[in-house]
Amino acid sequence: MKKSFIGASIVIFIILSVIFYLLKTYAPSYRFNVLMGANAIILLLSVISFFIVGKSISERPEAFVRGVYGATFFKLMVCMASIMIYALLNKKDIHKPTLFILFGIYAVYTAVETLLLSRQARKVK
Repeated sequence: MKKSFIGASIVIFIILSVIFYLLKTYAPSYRFNVLMGANAIILLLSVISFFIVGKSISERPEAFVRGVYGATFFKLMVCMASIMIYALLNKKDIHKPTLFILFGIYAVYTAVETLLLSRQARKVK
């Protein structure tokens, strides 16, 4: 299961990176560095939380819900803090569509992580 999660995460990272590069090329108003940084941070957080929740599932399958909620909340707080820092540093020059894409990155990684963790929890029972 770990290999499939890491593989899926890398595929998502590559697909999002290509999309961001195309945005940089065809719509230069999007903040490429911010999008790629967020993509890398969420990938890292997603992999870390997957392993933490996966370990708790193997020890106690009923810990799935608590683990997924905790990991999702942690990633959301990191995203919110990062977006607040970005907004405070760029008060005059905020590109709002970039902010919405940042939440989209969070949603994509969280959906894939939750899907794969729920499969793992079903196999453990």
